Amino acid sequence: MSGGYFRRVGAVRPSHLMFTGGVGALVDLPNFSVMVKGLDHWSYAGVPDPVIEEPRLRGAINRTLRRYGPHQVTELRTAPWIPGTDTDPKGHAARIGVPVTPFPQWLRCTACNELASLGSGKWGFENNNPRRPDEARFYHENCYRKKKGRKPLAVAARFALACTRGHLDEFPYTEFVHEGRSCPDTTYPTLRMRDRGGNLAANVSLECLVCKKAKRNIRDAMGDKGRENLPRCRGRHPQFDGVYDNCGEQPYLLVVGASNQWFPVTLSALALPDTGADSLRKLVEERWPDLEDFEDEHEIAMFAKKSKHHRYLRDYEPAQVWQAISAYRAALSGEEGEAEQQPGPPDLLTPEWQVLSAAKIADPTEDFALVEASLSEPLSSVFSRVRQVERLREVRALIGFTRLDAPDPEDPGLVTRVELGRRERGWVPASEVRGEGLFLQVDDQLIEHWEQRVASSEALAAHAAAFRRFREHRRSERIQDGSDPMHGWPGSRYIALHTLSHLLIRTIAMECGYNSASLAERIYSGDAEERRTGILIYTAVPDAEGTLGGLVSLADQDPSTGESRLTRIVRTALHKAGRCSSDPLCGERLPQAPEDFLHGAACHSCLFVSETTCERGNRFLDRRFITPLPGDTEPLALIPDFR
Repeated sequence: MSGGYFRRVGAVRPSHLMFTGGVGALVDLPNFSVMVKGLDHWSYAGVPDPVIEEPRLRGAINRTLRRYGPHQVTELRTAPWIPGTDTDPKGHAARIGVPVTPFPQWLRCTACNELASLGSGKWGFENNNPRRPDEARFYHENCYRKKKGRKPLAVAARFALACTRGHLDEFPYTEFVHEGRSCPDTTYPTLRMRDRGGNLAANVSLECLVCKKAKRNIRDAMGDKGRENLPRCRGRHPQFDGVYDNCGEQPYLLVVGASNQWFPVTLSALALPDTGADSLRKLVEERWPDLEDFEDEHEIAMFAKKSKHHRYLRDYEPAQVWQAISAYRAALSGEEGEAEQQPGPPDLLTPEWQVLSAAKIADPTEDFALVEASLSEPLSSVFSRVRQVERLREVRALIGFTRLDAPDPEDPGLVTRVELGRRERGWVPASEVRGEGLFLQVDDQLIEHWEQRVASSEALAAHAAAFRRFREHRRSERIQDGSDPMHGWPGSRYIALHTLSHLLIRTIAMECGYNSASLAERIYSGDAEERRTGILIYTAVPDAEGTLGGLVSLADQDPSTGESRLTRIVRTALHKAGRCSSDPLCGERLPQAPEDFLHGAACHSCLFVSETTCERGNRFLDRRFITPLPGDTEPLALIPDFR
């Protein structure tokens, strides 16, 4: 306890600290909001073994952070927590947790509408029930409208200032209401805030109760014109307690609770067995005299099939062998070190794709186990491979955050990333998932023929044009002089795989025992040089050990019909994709100038899933690319018929 009250004010799930409310983010509690403090304030005293081991992810983090300075992360740590809070809410466990501070620190009385800062001495705080941290609240100490019983509740004033460099500051209420000047009658005037609501915009009036002349509406601070009435950014980082940078940018008005107040910069990786790329790399090193003259993957495929001397290559996909040969050739010529210095995100998906799609299934481990599922018509007309991932472990790490504009997964340097701490440290917060999954590899020829068919379509051209506008309109000015305006465009193959993944997730959630928010996706689409056609759907609840088994069992045969349960799921998903309760508006939707949304025939009724499920924030989705829609004038469907 501190200050006569209990310190615990709430609880969040591990996934919340990764994706919704990590360091520097505002977390809404029932009666006020708090900001998660920087890593310099986190304490692990009394926390046994918080370290999560995942060398592949740790290496990727170091390669990413090396672009911003000489960082070296040696540990991935879970959030500080120990069991025992529920059984002994006054014990040691209740004193361990993630530190937070109230923000915004300007409060408004819900009875008299008086507005003042937390340090003005007008507010009290109570948190006296250790089993009910949700009852913690601020109150107005001397409210003239107070009634018998509890003192009136004080809530956070809901406005703040933010800039694209990641700074966040209190809204300057006193200066704003006096139009940039101080009150002529006193240094610390008493203000009043009245929220009258409105249909078109905010209708929040501010007035000074001392001089009684200064009155202003918050609308004067909104929009591009309203920004001219705001002071320059002071470079404040409230999560670091009094740290200010040199900034001077023109800030934006931010409503507390807005979705753009905080965006996480995360990396995640699956724990893989020591096979796949590792064994193939060793094989290439050992057999280099036999392999160094190969010129492409087609030559590798021919020798593996016809040459007895090269039979050992039959356990691997030709594309994987060619990639390993190219990598080893680059290492011998000294080009590998130069490649690591090139800008761009670390490639964490390639090793996963190699293991998941390898011709020979890797031996099971405690963290990973694959089982081949049988394929029959009509599944085999769509998928070339289906595998049950009976065990998997995913580790996620938070390495920074941005404000106002989300980080670009293809070029993280375009948006200013804020550090999680001010001092040099050797760890970052992380969480892990243990669960199960399904790996689906779409037939490569099916995708290739579809790509050729839609390459010149008006629908795909509309998506590409919307992506260009999306980059132009971002507050971080993603298109800069000399840069490629289409940099990061995922292509038609990604849109098709991503849309199919969402259709399956929404249908699977009705069958496997998990809700859709407990599932996640990883799309393996590759690029023009290396084609990939994989979808991994897996459980994604960081605080749930083990699995229910319901997801893996969907690839088994249904004993009552003899048909694969996955066949029924695909058929149901495609049938539902043909109609949406928001049609015809949804089915006819395509991004047209000046809109820059990155989806076509997709909405919350048919394709959208929760933010923790989708890897691209419900972007790059369109039902018309998967199944025929009523009124289609072009043959765009990847799977026009599935019986």
